[in-house]
Amino acid sequence: MPELPEVETVREGLERHVLGRTVREVTVTHPRAVRRHAAGAADLAARLAGSRFVTASRRGKYLWLALSGPGDGEALVVHLGMSGQLLVQPAHAPDPAHLHVRIRFEDGAGELRFVDQRTFGGLLVDTLVPAADRPVEHLPSLVAHIARDPLDPRFDERLFTARLRRRDSPLKRALLDQTLVSGIGNIYADESLWRARLHGERRAASLPRAAAGVLLGHVRDVLGEALRAGGTSFDALYVNVNGRGGYFERSLAVYGREGLPCPRCAAPIRRIAFANRSSFFCPSCQRPPRRPAR
Repeated sequence: MPELPEVETVREGLERHVLGRTVREVTVTHPRAVRRHAAGAADLAARLAGSRFVTASRRGKYLWLALSGPGDGEALVVHLGMSGQLLVQPAHAPDPAHLHVRIRFEDGAGELRFVDQRTFGGLLVDTLVPAADRPVEHLPSLVAHIARDPLDPRFDERLFTARLRRRDSPLKRALLDQTLVSGIGNIYADESLWRARLHGERRAASLPRAAAGVLLGHVRDVLGEALRAGGTSFDALYVNVNGRGGYFERSLAVYGREGLPCPRCAAPIRRIAFANRSSFFCPSCQRPPRRPAR
């Protein structure tokens, strides 16, 4: 699933290629792509027609394009799900497989196409509301409950540390809680915990304040490096708006490397089940927490 670096890479592409452009028409070819828009495909298309995209923003794994004109005060919100792609392609380019939404612009230049093989992603038009911690900043109502991410200039480190240390839950589970901190995801949680030499099953409440700060620093480093690499692409399901994948996979230390030597100590990387997914860690560098005696 696309995480913060992948979603931010797509947002930057949208900022370059679609801002300032006015929507001429929208065609929805798969109803699941707009299932989150309760009023249906025709309503979504009508509310976008004639509106101009003025900003491209992100909170966690959600993207949105704020509208001006008929859609003033609203935004087109996108969640990429497991395999969603937003592609900017020439109007004459062949339709890609799994094309579900096409947005044409008044200028007749490249179209914005939403492609989604597994159909877990989707689009909707939502009302913009003031952010709870900064009323001059507006975001879709759907996104209002999601915390800021560690790369956000207004991310509150002290608040995050205090809230993390109050959690009586495993560290990895806390890092994936979008109400505490957004955008990290499974891959980057494993990589950050490895760098911090912390096991994902350690209780968050047991973490000293200084260690929490070190962990946050590693999270920021991992996310920043992945962003500069254009994200992580294990297959063709994640690409940027120009159809190119990221290459942070080459820098992964533990994720997806079961049985391979730890880059730090050479112990074989282990994989364990985690919430219908997998966690990867070094059993030597990241010692599991002691279980209480019975």
